[in-house]
Amino acid sequence: MEKLRKESNQYFITRKKRFEPLPAFSKEIINAVFDFAYDMTFGKEGEHRDHRSGGQHKRRNGEIFINTFQGKLSEFGIYYYLRKNNIIDLGRPDLEKWELGKWDDADFICNNKKISIKSTKHFGNLILLETKDWNNEGFYLPNNAQYDLTILIRVKPDGEKILKSQKLLYSDLCSREQLETLIKNEKWECDIPGFITLDMFKYIINNDFILPQNSYLNGTTRMDAENYYIQAGDLTDIAQIKNVLK
Repeated sequence: MEKLRKESNQYFITRKKRFEPLPAFSKEIINAVFDFAYDMTFGKEGEHRDHRSGGQHKRRNGEIFINTFQGKLSEFGIYYYLRKNNIIDLGRPDLEKWELGKWDDADFICNNKKISIKSTKHFGNLILLETKDWNNEGFYLPNNAQYDLTILIRVKPDGEKILKSQKLLYSDLCSREQLETLIKNEKWECDIPGFITLDMFKYIINNDFILPQNSYLNGTTRMDAENYYIQAGDLTDIAQIKNVLK
C-alpha cells in the first residue's frame, strides 16, 4: 500500500482506479432510498449526525439528505452485487428510520463477517475513516465493533453538485416535489473499486496513513476532520470477496 504524495500541507492521490459502472439502479430502488433519505432529514422522522467526528463543519439538511441518499444507495449496490455473485447469506439493506445516536452493528453481516460500506462520488479514489472513531485495534468506537471488511463504492452523478445548482445543498427547508424531481430525473449508477480487510486496516492505522485536519487533498479540498485513508488503487479487487466471505 502506498501513501499519498505530500507537499507541505497538501496531499495528492497517486493510486487511482477508473470508474466502471454496474447496471443502473431501478426506479423501485431510487424511490425507496429517496423516501428513506427525505424522511431522515427534511421529513424529520429520523435523524443523522450533522457533523463528522472531530469535524468543524455542521451540515445542513440538504447535505445530510444527499449523503444519506448516496450512502443507502451504496448499500443496495453492494447487496445486488453480492446476490448476483451467489453470496446469498445476506439481508436486504435496512430502511428503518433511526433516532440520533442509535447505530447498526454493521451495514451487512454475511457468513458471520461484519461488513462496513463507505461511499464516495464517482471520481473519488480514497476510503476515508475518521481517526477519532477508531482505536488502534480497528474497533469502531461508537458501537465498539470490528469490521471484517470495509468496501468502497462510488456513486454517479454527483448529488451534491445537483443540489447546489438549485441552492438546496445548504438549506434546511425544501419542497419534497422539487427535490424528488431533481433526484428522479437522473440516471443513478455505481461501481465497486474494491475492499480492505481488518488486517489491512490495522496496517493503515499502525503506519500512520493519515490525512490531517485542515490539510488539502489534491491541493483543493480542505479536510474537515482527521482521517485514516487508503487509495482505490491499493484496494483488493471486489471479485476476490467470495474468497474472504466463504
